[in-house]
Amino acid sequence: MNREREVIYRTGAFALIDSLVKHNVLHIFGYPGGAILPIYDELYEWENKGAIQHILSRHEQGAAHAADAYARCTGRVGVCFATSGPGATNLVTGIATAQMDSVPMVIITGQVARAFIGTDAFQEVDIFGITLPIVKHSYVVRDPKDMSKIVAESFYIAQHGRPGPVLIDIPKDVGLEKFAYEPVYPGKINLPGCKPLIQSYNTQLNEIIKLLHGSRQPLLYVGGGSIIANAHAEIQELAIKCQIPVTTTLMGKGIIDDSNELSLGMLGMHGTAYANFAVSECDLLIALGARFDDRVTGKLDEFACNAQVIHIDIDPAEIGKNRIPQLAIIGDIKTILIELVNLIKTKNLFIDTYTYSWKQRIQKWKQQYPLLVPKQIERISPQEILYSLNRYASKSYYTTDVGQHQMWAAQFLNVLPRHWMSSAGLGTMGYGLPAAIGVQIAFPDSDVICISGDASFQMNLQELGTISQYRLPIKVLVINNKWQGMVRQWQQAFYGERYSHSNMSSGAPCLKDLAASYGIKGLVLQNRKDIEQILVEFMSTREPVILDCHVVEDENCYPMVAPGKSNAQMIGINKQTQLIHPQA
Repeated sequence: MNREREVIYRTGAFALIDSLVKHNVLHIFGYPGGAILPIYDELYEWENKGAIQHILSRHEQGAAHAADAYARCTGRVGVCFATSGPGATNLVTGIATAQMDSVPMVIITGQVARAFIGTDAFQEVDIFGITLPIVKHSYVVRDPKDMSKIVAESFYIAQHGRPGPVLIDIPKDVGLEKFAYEPVYPGKINLPGCKPLIQSYNTQLNEIIKLLHGSRQPLLYVGGGSIIANAHAEIQELAIKCQIPVTTTLMGKGIIDDSNELSLGMLGMHGTAYANFAVSECDLLIALGARFDDRVTGKLDEFACNAQVIHIDIDPAEIGKNRIPQLAIIGDIKTILIELVNLIKTKNLFIDTYTYSWKQRIQKWKQQYPLLVPKQIERISPQEILYSLNRYASKSYYTTDVGQHQMWAAQFLNVLPRHWMSSAGLGTMGYGLPAAIGVQIAFPDSDVICISGDASFQMNLQELGTISQYRLPIKVLVINNKWQGMVRQWQQAFYGERYSHSNMSSGAPCLKDLAASYGIKGLVLQNRKDIEQILVEFMSTREPVILDCHVVEDENCYPMVAPGKSNAQMIGINKQTQLIHPQA
């Protein structure tokens, strides 16, 4: 005997939270407000049941950055909430940051009731239209019956192919309206626009083998797409099997252990000298999940100008956008490299015998132009702090803000895959502190260190309130030089030392007192002789802590490729009389 299925009536808000839970969302970062209150009211019940946790940020931008970093370190979709109007617009920088760095996020905004849309109602903005250029896709939920389907589609789109942020704008009355609820489960959707990737790459892989066989100076150029693809093991196997040196972008940091003899560190504007020399001299450049960004290439027509280029990326739009490759493969990097390594093993290809002299040449560059720490007697160099920190925090998760400290951190910190969170494409000051919140929520038992500068830190310092509320044991290390450091460096080098509005000393807070006002431990490092002692205390602290490092004010970040110059034309690599090797 067939019984009619019982009809269950639920609100749009219930459908939203239920769908998020069905997609295994454990944490949401957000800030409430009028238009999104029906959703927060529903969330109240789900939190009481222990099904999900909301983390209250102190600013919507902080919520977006926290969700962004949560996604980067876990590989899962980050989720954030904000209300309509200013709540939604406060997310814009965070959304753009995620879009530029290909971070999977679902952003949920409240909106005025459907009847008021287009009337300039209180706190109404067209966040759908505002964010069109900086999202992968976006929705306005007009009917609560569509809620579960839209959530399922959003999660799929955010992760499919090249990841990115998806916006869901929900009018207030949609959250309140009841309807006959039928959930749409993860994966149970049909999106004709999301085409499956090609599964066979035999022809292209054989072409790669031919190019490798003919190469004497190959180089792997690895970007953030390889981190997203979780391809670090395959890249290391390829590099070691064929003895090919590896250089990474800022986003690709962590793909290979920097202590590996094949690692050249980061290339580009503030990359290592030997990485930039290598890319200028290589005869085969294998780009993996990289987009030939201007901060990497320098003068584009002189970037790897003697090399044949192989470009492997999941996004067809990146192929040939800045550099025309001799061979391109569109697909998942991990899958492609597994097939490539297996093919190399099958053919018993011994590329490593060809690269010996190339590696010897690179080794000479490493000896001649190592990353160095400025020699100081009493004053503290930022490089020395980060080099010393690296010895105590080899398995830590790192977030950074943007500027000189970001580049020094990239140069001197050795990190594991998905342990490096930094705003690369957009270069967002204020990213580091809220990003550390996202990472610490994801990994509550791990060390999370935010590397910031005194200028960047002040962009989102209100998130100390979130750190204090949840007692997150985040460690914040501030490179305090009393300047907008990178701005000052450019003004010195290219603008006749006219330091227009880049000095931050006037009005600067005492960071130790600021920390105390939030109930957070504060430390100050002022003397070079105290570096080791203070770092030991900093790393052993099991509560939130801020370390204010008073460093040399006019220290510049080198090497540096000036705008319009090739990577081989670096500033600052011939100043070794002023420097000591960090091991000294």
